[in-house]
Order: sequence, then C-alpha cells, then structure tokens
Amino acid sequence: MQDIDIFAANLKFACATRRSISQICREIGINRQQFNRYIGGEARPSAHNVARIARFFGLSAEDFALPAKQFEARMTRPDRDRSDAGLLLEGFPGDIAGLRRHVGYYQTYHVSLSWPGLVVCSCARIYEEAGSIRVKSIERIRDPANEIQQFSKYVGLVTLWRNRIFIAERSIGREPMLAQTILLPFEVHQRVYLRGTTMGVSWRKENLPYASRMIWRSLGAQPDLRQMLSRCGVLSFGSRHLPQTVRAFLDTPDAELLTVPTEY
Repeated sequence: MQDIDIFAANLKFACATRRSISQICREIGINRQQFNRYIGGEARPSAHNVARIARFFGLSAEDFALPAKQFEARMTRPDRDRSDAGLLLEGFPGDIAGLRRHVGYYQTYHVSLSWPGLVVCSCARIYEEAGSIRVKSIERIRDPANEIQQFSKYVGLVTLWRNRIFIAERSIGREPMLAQTILLPFEVHQRVYLRGTTMGVSWRKENLPYASRMIWRSLGAQPDLRQMLSRCGVLSFGSRHLPQTVRAFLDTPDAELLTVPTEY
C-alpha cells in the first residue's frame, strides 16, 4: 500500500470517530472539497495541513503513517502518561456519545458565599473538540454598592460516568482557581435543566472553600449570545430574571450553602 493510501485509510478511520466531516473541516479550517480528496486518496495534504489534522485528533503527524491496526490502537487509546495523573485524564470524556446530547449553551445559577443571600447567574458552553468534551464559562458581576466589577473566564473538561456529568474547571488569570461541578443529566421528559452541586472557593471571603447547589438552564445550540451575557450577574431570589424552576431548586431548606467555619 502506498503512503498516500495509508494516510487516506487512517484519516477515514479518524473521521469516523467524529460527528461529521463538515464539523471537522470547520474546526480545522480546511476546505471540505479538498478534505474529501485527502480521504479518497486523491491528494496528499501538505506537511502543514498534516500537522493541523493530526493536532485536531490529538495525534502526531507521524501517527498517520502507521499501519492500520497500530493507528486504530493509537486513536482509541493514545499513548499517555501512566502515572496517577495520566490515569485521571483517561477518565475524560467517558461516555462521549451520552455527552453529545448535552452540547450547547447554558445559563447557570448557584448561591455564592461571596454574595450572601444572592444567586450568581453565569453562562457556559459545552462543546466537542479534538476528541474531548470541553466547557468554557463566563462570570460577570457588577456590584455598584461595593464598587466591584468582576469578569472571570473558566475553561475545563467534561466527562460522563454512571449517568453523572462531571466538570472540572480552572479560571484564567494571574491567580487561577479550580472548581468542580457534578450534574444530573436531563430527565426523560425534561430537556431544559441540569441539576447538581458545585464546589469552589469564594472570591471575596478570603478564598474560603464552599459547596452549594447549582442548576444549568439549556439555551440550545444558537442562542442570542449578547442577551445570554447580559443576564449574568447577581440576582435576588425575588428577581423577575430568575426562572421559577431555578428559584425552587435553590431557595429551599435543603439547599444549604456549606463552607468552612471561621472559628474552631
């Protein structure tokens, strides 16, 4: 088999692990018609494009020259660090087929230690890229009374195990922090809300750790992004911008905000 045929066969196998050829072309930035020629063995991409394609699939350019069996093994179980950290990373994305139904944009709500008695409304996007399910979140808070304007971005990974969605995020900035969220997937007759709990550290209370209920409201695949961002901020439980389902989930005796006591 010629090198061009080996590359085409391996590329075809790699593409079969993704939702569609169109999505692959969009994310890599390669013309669909030209990409089809690569898959069909009619043309060999330049070294630059081979590197772009390999990077998209989380592989090296040399991997596409491997025999079919070796390439398939590399795609399904890439070489990774076998340390404990490496084993942890192998837990992502878990059940990727199950996670794909949750891809899209969300308005998220939780009770924050930094603003007692108020609900923090943020926005998030779950998306698929390079064989993993990722998340980006934005938290924008304006607090005129305390002359505070906070704009935070988070990036993270999402996995699905035993019908539970696990999200690990870190903030972007000079002093990054980590946060973890666990959500229950949509119920059989309900495709709007993901309910669960989140754990992080307070922004204003000396970085005290806390845990509270969290609920995500699905906005679909193509919401009005400007409107979604405009909803972000701190809300009172009586705010008209707080959906009733969100209010009922967060404002109950069982929805206790847990934190570390300041005195022992």
